[in-house]
Amino acid sequence: MKNKVQLITYANRFGGNTLADLNDLLIGPLKGMFGGVHILPFFLPIDGADAGFDPVDHTVVDPKAGDWADIKAIARHCDVMADVIVNHMSTDSPQFRDYSRRGDASVYRGMFIARDDVFPNGPSEAELAAIYRPRPGPPFTKIRLENGDERMMWTTFTPQQVDINVDDPQSIAYHNTVLRQLHDSGVAAIRLDAVGYAIKKAGSSCFMLPETFAFIDRFSKRARGFGLEVLVEIHCYYRRQIEIARQVDRVYDFALPPLVLHAFAFKTARYLWEWMQIRPHNAVTVLDTHDGIGIHDVGPDVEDREGRPGLVPAEDVDRLVELIHQRTHGESRQATGAAASNLDLYQVNSTFFDAMGRDEDQYFLARAIQFFLPGIPQVYYVGLLAGGNDMELLSHTGVGRDINRHFYARDEVLRELSRPVVRRLLHLIQLRNGHPAFDGEFTCEKPSDDVILFRWLKDPYLAELSVDFATGRGELRHTTDLEMTTLRFGSDDVGEATAYNFSHREVKV
Repeated sequence: MKNKVQLITYANRFGGNTLADLNDLLIGPLKGMFGGVHILPFFLPIDGADAGFDPVDHTVVDPKAGDWADIKAIARHCDVMADVIVNHMSTDSPQFRDYSRRGDASVYRGMFIARDDVFPNGPSEAELAAIYRPRPGPPFTKIRLENGDERMMWTTFTPQQVDINVDDPQSIAYHNTVLRQLHDSGVAAIRLDAVGYAIKKAGSSCFMLPETFAFIDRFSKRARGFGLEVLVEIHCYYRRQIEIARQVDRVYDFALPPLVLHAFAFKTARYLWEWMQIRPHNAVTVLDTHDGIGIHDVGPDVEDREGRPGLVPAEDVDRLVELIHQRTHGESRQATGAAASNLDLYQVNSTFFDAMGRDEDQYFLARAIQFFLPGIPQVYYVGLLAGGNDMELLSHTGVGRDINRHFYARDEVLRELSRPVVRRLLHLIQLRNGHPAFDGEFTCEKPSDDVILFRWLKDPYLAELSVDFATGRGELRHTTDLEMTTLRFGSDDVGEATAYNFSHREVKV
C-alpha cells in the first residue's frame, strides 16, 4: 500500500449507484486525493442480507454496480483493495445450492460446516458458552435443505451466511479462483474479512485460535503468490491485536477511534499515549469504517475469566458509550446493541462526526492525529464528508450499522465537498500525501500530562502536530520551502461546536 491516505467506500453509495459513478468522482473532484481505494464488497449480490458481505460468488461483479472492466479502470489510477470473505458464503451460492439438493452426496458437502461436524454429540452448555460470537444467541441456524433434510448449520453472522471449512479442498480451490480473479482485474490488496472466526474447534472460543493464526499465514502466502498484499480485519482485545500484527502484513488500529474520542471527551492524553507506546506500526489507521465504533477494542478481555484490563478502565468505557448517546441525542442508542438488527453487540453505531458532538475543530484534530500516527490512514466516505447519522435509512432498514451507511448522490457529494470542515480535511489529506517529512522518522513526546507532540522529520523537512487534550486546542506546523507554516485550532469554550478558529503565519526556519 502506498504511504498515502486511502479511501474506503461502497461502490453504490458514494456519488451514484455504480463503480463508474465512483470512478467519476475519483478522476474528477477527488482527482489525486487518494493513494488507494478500498471498495467494499461489489460482488453478487451487492445488496444482500449483509450489504455485500454474503457473496453468492466472489468472482462475479453485481451487474447493478458494473463489471470487472470498471475495477480495472479504477486500478489504472488508484490502488484497489477488495474484500475476501473467507469465513462464509451465501445460502444462494451455487456450491451451497448443490449441497442443498444432493446432501451428503454433494462434492461440496465438506465445504460447509454443520454443528455436528464440530460437536458430534451436540455442544454441552459449557462448550456453547465458550464460543465467542458477535451476535446474541447460538451461532447455528436450522436449515431445511432442498432434499428434505434438516441440518443445524454454523452461521456466525446471519442465517443467510453459512460458514465454510476453510481447509476443505473445495474451499481452497474456490478461494484460489477468487484470488486469481482479483489479481487479473488489477486489485493490489485484499482484506481478509471475518477471518478471526474461520477455525472451529470443540472446547474452544472458536475465535483467533493458534490454528487461526496458522490459517492466516497459509492464506496470506497464497495471496502473495498472486501479488496481493493482505490486510487482516479483526476486532479483539488489544494484546491479541499486537500478536496478530507480528504475523501479518497489516492490521487495523481499531483501538484508535475510541481512544481519540475518550481523550477529547475526558480531557486526558494518558490512555492514547500509553497505546502509542505499544501499538503496531504496520497498521491501517481508521476513525470510522462501515461497521460501528469498536468499543471492545479498548475494553477488558471478554474471553478471559480473570478479566484482563483494557486500554481504558471499564467504567470509562461505559461513560464513553453513554456520552456518545448523549451527543447524538439518543440516535446512536437506537442503532446500537439489541436496539436494532446488529451483527456486533460490542460496537456503537454512529458516524464519527456525530460521536464527537459535531465539534469541527476537534474533528479536524482527530483526523490529524490519525494521519500523524505511523501507518496508512484510511478515511471512510461518510467521514470524508463529515456526515451525520442517517436516521431515515435506519428507520427504513432497521439495521443499526445503516446509520453510518448513507447513500450519497453525486450532487450531494459535490455540495458536501464545499463545506468548510470538509475542505479543511481535504487540505490535510493533501498535506499527508505530499509532504516529504511523512517518509522520514516518527517521534513523539509528552511535554505535559495532557499534551502530545507528534513529529515527522526528513531533514530538512518537518511536520509537527501538538494537541492539548485538556483544552481541546491544537497546532499543526510544517515546513514549506524552508519556511514554517503554523495552523492553530481550538476555542476558549471547549466542548461546544465552534467556528473555525484559524491563524496562519510564516516564519523563517
